[in-house]
Amino acid sequence: MGEITELLDQVRLGQSQARNQLFERVYTELCALARAKLARESTFTNLDASGLVHETYLRLGPGAQLQEGDRRSFYAYAATIMRSIIVDEARRRGASKRGGDQVQVTLLTSLQAGQAEEQLDIEALDAALQQLKQIDERCHQVVELRYFAGLGIEEVAELLELSPATVKREWQKARAFLFRALHSG
Repeated sequence: MGEITELLDQVRLGQSQARNQLFERVYTELCALARAKLARESTFTNLDASGLVHETYLRLGPGAQLQEGDRRSFYAYAATIMRSIIVDEARRRGASKRGGDQVQVTLLTSLQAGQAEEQLDIEALDAALQQLKQIDERCHQVVELRYFAGLGIEEVAELLELSPATVKREWQKARAFLFRALHSG
């Protein structure tokens, strides 16, 4: 059992010191993930990487119930929280604009390099991701880890205990689904 998994078990048992140790252990990695994500998608939020990680920490605070699982499930859960923070920030910014205009964001991935930018509504993206989760949980996890946590194919494969080829297929399926969902209306 790895160090992070042991700390997660201790946190679930209510050991408050373990929560601090867990975040000391994963802070640098979460910052790197947040930095990679925000470098590509700076239109989502005014938060910087450490701000996004700190907000994630607050949402994972003592009142939050960490899910059963290991390092992989923790990072997947953290990616979900980061996405939620980004969506909430985009909604807040959209609501504060005159007329309640929605924030337009860019959905670019390394696989789309060189293609024209597509302007997307962050709330529509969130709704499409919720649909994807209902249809295919694994594709949803791949999107969260690739897009919102900024992980590469190899890193996602390791965390989800899949082959890189499977992750690539799931990523392609998810992107196709999201493209159709976002361009059908």
